[in-house]
Amino acid sequence: MLMRITAFFQSLNEQTTTETIELSVEMACTVLLCEVMKADGHLDESEQALLTTMISEQFSLEPNEVTELIQQAIELSEHAIDFHQFTSKINKHYTPQEKAKIVTLLWKLAIADGEVASIEEHIIRRISDLLHLSHAQYIDAKNVIKL
Repeated sequence: MLMRITAFFQSLNEQTTTETIELSVEMACTVLLCEVMKADGHLDESEQALLTTMISEQFSLEPNEVTELIQQAIELSEHAIDFHQFTSKINKHYTPQEKAKIVTLLWKLAIADGEVASIEEHIIRRISDLLHLSHAQYIDAKNVIKL
């Protein structure tokens, strides 16, 4: 019995390691965008359309690639415990200016439905902190959308 429990936890650890290795920067960014999009509990069509456009432009992907990326990101988002695995991937590969651009995209997505819910603002603030952006960079990104 103890052997089966140990084997179970080892298999979970191996799966987590594999998922972390395969996580791309594009996927990490898309998961964070999906987190903001679904934060207020409403999946508005304008948000979904904007997300598709953002991903396509940000990463120069074909429509079918964008659709697949978003589907996988939503699934990862639903099973994620925290943002650390995603923000750490971005921190390793993006400059501070690129990270600030991601936060700007988060703000644009949050306002796409016409209002920014307090939970969306809270999530964006947490992501900004995890991306090691200064308060000034956070505010600059927020000011782009003219709240």
